[in-house]
Amino acid sequence: MRNYDYQTIEKKWQKHWVDLKLFKTKTNSFQPKYYVLDMFPYPSSSGLHVGHVEGYSATDIVSRFKRMQGYNVFSPMGWDAFGLPAEQYALATGKDPKSFTYQNIKNFKRQIIEMGKGVDWDRELATSDPEYYRWTQWIFKKLYERGLAVLKDVEVNWCEGLGTVLANDEIEIIDGQMVSERGHFPVIKKPMRQWVLRITEYAERLLQDLELVDWPENLKEMQRNWIGKSSGAMIDFELAGSNSKFTVFTTRPDTLYGVTYAVLSPEHPLVLEITTEDEIDDVKKYIAQTKSKTDLDRIADKTKTGVFTGAYAKHPITGKLIPIWIGDYVLMSYGTGAVMAVPAHDARDYEFAMKYGLEIIEVIKGGTDGAYEGDGIHHHSGILDGLNNDEAKAKMISYLENRGIGYGHHTYKLRDWVFSRQRYWGEPFPVYYDQEGNTYLVPDEELPLELPYLEYIKPSGTGESPLANATDWVNFTKDGKKYRRDTNTMPQLAGSSWYYIGYLLKNHLGYIPLDSEEAKQVLDQFLPVDLYVGGTEHAVGHLLYARFWHKVFYDLGFVSSKEPFQKLVNQGMILGEDHSKMSKSKGNTKSPDDIFLSHGADTLRVFEMFMGPLEAEKPWSDDGLDGSKRFLERVWRMFDFDIYNENVKELETIYHQTVKKVTDDYEKLAFNTAIAQMMIFVNEVFKVQKIGKNQARGFLKLLNPIAPHITEEINQTVLNHHEELIYSEWPKYDEAFLVVNEVEVVVQVNGKLRAKMTVSRDLAEVDLKELALNSENVKKHLEGLEIMKMIVVPNKLVNIVAK
Repeated sequence: MRNYDYQTIEKKWQKHWVDLKLFKTKTNSFQPKYYVLDMFPYPSSSGLHVGHVEGYSATDIVSRFKRMQGYNVFSPMGWDAFGLPAEQYALATGKDPKSFTYQNIKNFKRQIIEMGKGVDWDRELATSDPEYYRWTQWIFKKLYERGLAVLKDVEVNWCEGLGTVLANDEIEIIDGQMVSERGHFPVIKKPMRQWVLRITEYAERLLQDLELVDWPENLKEMQRNWIGKSSGAMIDFELAGSNSKFTVFTTRPDTLYGVTYAVLSPEHPLVLEITTEDEIDDVKKYIAQTKSKTDLDRIADKTKTGVFTGAYAKHPITGKLIPIWIGDYVLMSYGTGAVMAVPAHDARDYEFAMKYGLEIIEVIKGGTDGAYEGDGIHHHSGILDGLNNDEAKAKMISYLENRGIGYGHHTYKLRDWVFSRQRYWGEPFPVYYDQEGNTYLVPDEELPLELPYLEYIKPSGTGESPLANATDWVNFTKDGKKYRRDTNTMPQLAGSSWYYIGYLLKNHLGYIPLDSEEAKQVLDQFLPVDLYVGGTEHAVGHLLYARFWHKVFYDLGFVSSKEPFQKLVNQGMILGEDHSKMSKSKGNTKSPDDIFLSHGADTLRVFEMFMGPLEAEKPWSDDGLDGSKRFLERVWRMFDFDIYNENVKELETIYHQTVKKVTDDYEKLAFNTAIAQMMIFVNEVFKVQKIGKNQARGFLKLLNPIAPHITEEINQTVLNHHEELIYSEWPKYDEAFLVVNEVEVVVQVNGKLRAKMTVSRDLAEVDLKELALNSENVKKHLEGLEIMKMIVVPNKLVNIVAK
């Protein structure tokens, strides 16, 4: 057989697959569907890295496997093309971010084709395509019409160095300071008028519906913590000598009798109204100091500080007067901006009370120094005396509700999604404003509202996005009236919140309207996504926002599934050979392009899948890469052996074992152990130096999802088979060959191994004992000893106890 010329073979089959569109999905198929989705990449200038190849290989294996099992597989690919990196490139170079982005896309697509991934390229999309973001803008309009998109003056994460607002997941904390993830520029809190999406309206559904999906438990927990549901009560506190009141939320209404003071956020609207003349100077000074701190600083600061306002509130039950303080650890953005302090049963309140000499009243028997926060019997608590925590909570909430001074309530840490970015390279908002500030929506027939071309992308100098420089686009006249467009753009997460739907609606004419009956039929056919593979870094960003949008689509009747992604798998990171994260600065990165040339795409796919479990972190190994290449060369040489029309008897058991093992492992995404089993099969073939034609083709089918090029080439040129493996039927195993008729039984004397016997499966105990006692080595170690007993574990062990 000729040499294994992997470069020629791989180019041949890649061209064949793309030219003939062999991975095109049928939308009118009666086959069961299987939707496999990759977290689509941001097309950076550096191209694909080996981490991309790991995830994309895994989804390709599943796609090819499911297609052979008779599924109508949908496996698309696109580009998360708007966003900050291209904007920064444009600002730094003065070049057009569009041409930069689409040149990168061209390179990424080449690399994905060269790795042998089977993609329905007719569904390719980029979030920066105007025909795509036309529908992103249309979706925004629907959110606005449902009251889920609102303009608000909100405190945002402002990064002067990047000239834009950043989401929480775009920020890092270094030395206690907020900095941008990109560039590590300082980030401060700043009030700005922004578009906000009211994701908080969906907090409970986002929490509850996590039970509907097959996701890693740690990722579910990250979303639960981010949503941060707390159950408790809202309680009203009247101000002494006034008709005003403030409301607190507490998770511990059972401790209400232990309240000895209250603390308001320095930003609370009541603060300056209630502060006495004697305290006003100190309060104003404290408020000014607070403004110089970020929310993060305020929460993280272990030294709690505050100032007395001079005002008092009435205890809701006892009527006792309690002092009102302000403290910067209380935030207006969390809860109500007011807390009731129970220093005997809250560590933070205890520390504050000790620092400022405030009263402490124990209401739960704990018997410890400091604040007791555990369960216990209530005392000094009137109606709650004798009850434990849960009983006391329920009774107190009922008491408050009956008297109209409070009620049971849930709160969430989840904040509304700040949706405006001060960037040029993003989706323009489909809105405009008149000179009075009234908001108007761009009519559907005028969508997409396209980005204007700017010869140079540069900061506006006003805090607005570079779009503000496009004055002819921003300012326009309609029906004799002057208007101004929004100079912000949507965040990168806008386009990625519905791209899995965009793929399904894409056709040769553009996109099927999302609100059409045709769209509903297609989406009902393919959604939810059956398998979604990507990194954990999107746990509380993209994955949360896509779930939110999907639930809005569900409410609008566009989709019938409550969740977009049924099964989610996070592939583990591929580390450098030094076990550290790959990075250009460390010089430990690996380029797929180099490996395609030196070893071939099939070798890279086999190697990355053989490194270890898909979800685990794995260090790179050039030796392992060489080993994977040797395995494929061995497969290639295996087909130099005689190939018989009938099955080779000596291979029947290992062949059927391999079909079962690989099938089961592919279902579990355990690709490393599937490869190990196929290696065992190849070794067995080399022992007998022959193989049956059906066994040979069956093996090629098993290996094809992982190494598609070499297997198709052997199938065509050696087996002379005209049906391509990708559309062949998955091999079946015969249960009869899985039953092993012989087993190895070990013989021990006083717990030490003395012999191994190959015997018939399920051999009678009396026969096992006889064979064990007749073993020469066993006889030798029993000389001079008396047998006390013999322990038999069928098919495994005979242990002789002697003294």
